[in-house]
Amino acid sequence: MSPLVSSVNQILSILTIIGQALIASFFISLLVYKKGGAIAKSFVGKYGIALAFIIALIATFGSLFFSEIAGFEPCKLCWFQRILMYPQAVLFAIAFWKKDNGVFRYAIPLSIIGLAIAAYHYYIQVTAVASVICSPGSTESCVTRPFLNFGYISIPMMSLTAFLVIIFIGTIKKQFDKTT
Repeated sequence: MSPLVSSVNQILSILTIIGQALIASFFISLLVYKKGGAIAKSFVGKYGIALAFIIALIATFGSLFFSEIAGFEPCKLCWFQRILMYPQAVLFAIAFWKKDNGVFRYAIPLSIIGLAIAAYHYYIQVTAVASVICSPGSTESCVTRPFLNFGYISIPMMSLTAFLVIIFIGTIKKQFDKTT
């Protein structure tokens, strides 16, 4: 692995951990602390579309980096996840520009489907179970793991985290919009 690929890989892995930590901390603050929940709702209510745009953009460019620069060939499940993530970068860019809070009506369903595919893909990678969708005879198998960082982060885990963060932001944003 080249130094560039290794560096970008580490940065994206660290961003994945940060996303997971943010989900956990926001979730705990919503459950445990009334003030913490209000702060989380206020922050996401104010910056939710911008945050979701940044996440979708990083996920889009990250997947393009892995395939076009690092040379990791995407499998069928990777393509399905891309199909569900790429339009979200455009949707959130337009929503940010137009200040359209209704974008999450479209983004959450896309992210839920993407999350399910990413979770299935991660399961296949971890267990090395054969998949009907990606047969071992295909050009790129779904169980192939070009890397595994911090003992658990692979490309499907990065995707899963991005979809989950977008769902979480959208859910909080919708709650915030109802109360204001």
